[in-house]
Order: sequence, then structure tokens, then C-alpha cells
Amino acid sequence: MRSLLIFAFLILTSCSSKNWRDASRESAGIAPKASELKEDIVQIYHARAFRWRGWFGIHPWIAWKKKDDKQYTVAQVTSWNIRRHGTAIKVEQDLPDRRWYDSFPHIIFEARGEKASKIIEQLKPLIDKYPFKDSYRVWPGPNSNTFISYLIRNIDELDIELPATAIGKDYFGATSFFSNTASNTGVTISALGVLGFTLGVAEGIEVNLFGLHFGLDLWTPAIKVPFAGRLGFPDKGM
Repeated sequence: MRSLLIFAFLILTSCSSKNWRDASRESAGIAPKASELKEDIVQIYHARAFRWRGWFGIHPWIAWKKKDDKQYTVAQVTSWNIRRHGTAIKVEQDLPDRRWYDSFPHIIFEARGEKASKIIEQLKPLIDKYPFKDSYRVWPGPNSNTFISYLIRNIDELDIELPATAIGKDYFGATSFFSNTASNTGVTISALGVLGFTLGVAEGIEVNLFGLHFGLDLWTPAIKVPFAGRLGFPDKGM
């Protein structure tokens, strides 16, 4: 009961009730300052989605910086970018660890040096090939979780998976029903991101019922549940 109360408090405090114009987009102070970093770096963050959506899911993004760059580059998918620019993908120089409209960001992946360099080399061509750049749906996808999951599944060095609260992470389109897992140690079967099943060495067992994910991770022991996400040890790559 105590854990549930703590979880409810965290959700209530992380999901803003403000107008988006008044919500904070300040840095959370997680990322190293670009001016002080002299090596390549890649980070993946997520935060609770804005307002009521945050009860159910998250919004993730990826940030990177080459050692000689003056600023970080941030890539993410939003619905309003389609209305403004005709593509859901937004790639720009920005702070990597901004609050997502008041919601505090959590870093789930970081690589530096040679590993980061390998990831950065693959990012631009993959972003250019993202198959859903002209489409966005909160449920069941494609959305921001679909985008980051697509990058993770196609870059071996991104050895992390999105949490159970990442609704849309298993959306593969109307004609695709199978994919490798994030770790490339198993397979995900998914029907339009609405119903699905995942089995992998690193991911464990996960069932998707109408976008709500339930699972058991044995590699880094944890239970995966809707709303809360991951209960147990933090996820780690193999």
C-alpha cells in the first residue's frame, strides 16, 4: 500500500495541470554542460506526458553531442511538428534534459566515447528512413515512443528498452507484425500496437493488451506494469 501511495504521489506531481505555455521547459541539470564535455555522448530521456496523458504514458527523446559540437542535438517526435512543418520528427540544437512541460525527465541510457560515436554515425540515416514521419497518433501509435523504439531496435549499441509506460513502442505499421526485441535477443509480435507478445533474453516476457504492457524481466529482475512502468531493478543492457 505504501508503494502505491508513493507512486500515486509521483504521478500527481509529475503531470502538470498548467497551460502548456506556462509549464516549465527548464533544464533538469542532469546532462553535462556542452562546453565542459570533450567526448562524444548519447543520452535517452523520458518524462511523463503532458497533463492527463501522463497518467498513462511517457514521452521519450534522444540527445547527442560530438566532442567538438558547441551544443547538443535533440531528436523527438511530436504531433504539432506535423502541423507546423509537415513531419513529426523534430531535430534541433537544444538542451538535452529539459523538463517536458513541468514533468521531470529521467535518463535511461548514456554512452560516451567510442560507443557514442558508433551510435551517432547511425542516427542520421535511420532518422531519415523513419517510416512514420508524416503520421502521429497518441494511441496506439505511431508516436514518440514508436520513434525511439525504432532507433533502439535498429542500433545495436542502444542496449536498452523503453518502459511498459511507453505506449506505441511496439507499433510496426499496418502490414508489419514481427520485429526483433530491443536487445536483439528475442522477438516481438504485434498487431497495430494494440495486441502483442514479446519474448527475449534481456526483455523477459511481455504482453501488450490494447496498449497496456504487462511483463516479467528476469535478466534484471523486475515486474512491468501499466501506469507505474517498471517495479524492481533498473533495466540494463546485456
